[in-house]
Amino acid sequence: MRHVEQVMGTAVSIELADDLPTATLASLVDHTVAWLHEVDRRFSTYKDDSEVNRMQRGELTVADCSADLRQVLITCSDLWRETEGYFDVHATGRIDPSGYVKGWSVEVASRWLAANGSTNHCINAGGDIRTRGGPAPGWEWRIGVRHPWKADKVAWVISGHDLAVATSGVYERGEHVIDPVRGRPATDLRSVTVVGPDLGRADAYATAAMAMGDAGLRWLAGLDPAGYSSATVASDGKAFTSRRLPVAALAA
Repeated sequence: MRHVEQVMGTAVSIELADDLPTATLASLVDHTVAWLHEVDRRFSTYKDDSEVNRMQRGELTVADCSADLRQVLITCSDLWRETEGYFDVHATGRIDPSGYVKGWSVEVASRWLAANGSTNHCINAGGDIRTRGGPAPGWEWRIGVRHPWKADKVAWVISGHDLAVATSGVYERGEHVIDPVRGRPATDLRSVTVVGPDLGRADAYATAAMAMGDAGLRWLAGLDPAGYSSATVASDGKAFTSRRLPVAALAA
């Protein structure tokens, strides 16, 4: 079963490849969609009545917020320390955990699906992708990472079963990642893809590396022991991959 939902400012595709009754698959999709809309309502920086914006205005204290938002803020604080301040939810001058929340919400959805019978699925939220199992017996999921200059081409194809793939780039939203240390848009890198066991962290690591610029290449290499591999294209066109990147094919 395949479904596409407009939520969180992007098109989210949900593909369930399990041999389950149609009604069961539809119910799983409905629950997943409801969760993503709930995340959008509470965490959006564009919705005036979201928890994030109400906290920004001082209408809610951290103690007043939902357990999910409190946990997200705790994790984002941990990520700030892990990335030496380059993953910073205050980089734009206001509270914005978007660099973690989209990946985290898809990770939560994927874990829920797996616990409720869908062990073969793929969720793609605007380039933040979580897969489990395979699209068919004996097959792996294949994920194309977009070429940062040519929209109709891919730079790499990632292949595997249980994958969390997050990409941060400037080719769709422009120079939207802020280097919080220098207080300006990050421009050294064109695209950063991180693959690992947890999509929320992969999302945050990709954002942090973009913010670091050229220094992010060495920092990404240090994530290999923790199970996070990477593929990066610099603004000068040079491409870099870490040793453990599960590449199926390199596009021409």
